[in-house]
Amino acid sequence: MDIQQFLHEYNRGDRNFSGVRLHGVDLRGATLSGIDLSGADLSQADLSGADLSRANLERANVTDADLVGADLSGANLKHINLIGADLERANLVGADLSYADLRTADLEQADLQGATLREVALSGANLSHANLANAWVENTDLPSAELDDTSGNWVRSSDAGDAATGSRWVSWGLH
Repeated sequence: MDIQQFLHEYNRGDRNFSGVRLHGVDLRGATLSGIDLSGADLSQADLSGADLSRANLERANVTDADLVGADLSGANLKHINLIGADLERANLVGADLSYADLRTADLEQADLQGATLREVALSGANLSHANLANAWVENTDLPSAELDDTSGNWVRSSDAGDAATGSRWVSWGLH
């Protein structure tokens, strides 16, 4: 599907674009709220400033994509491949990133308040100055990620802690 056909169908009211191939497309600033892009190929796409709030991107390939300043609040990002993606200043408030692959992704100044990070691959990722307040972090290897000046004072984690609830509040170790 080419970009013109995609936008035409979206503007007609279609929201199911599961499995669509949009490799390298320019969707800067596009309003795609609530769209279903599950299993889609958006590798190397320019989605900077795009509104993808409440979108379904489960199992999508978004490697090396530009998502600077994109709104992904409340999005389903389970099993998404974001290797090498640029998510600087992205809004990921309340997003579900369970099982996501964010290796070498740039999340500098990203807002991850209340996001779910369950078994996320973050090796080599940059989370400098990111906001992780009230984020749920479970079985995620954070020490291998760049965390300079990351905020969030308290992050819920089930890696160790309260036997009754299986979770604990952990200090984020601000600098």
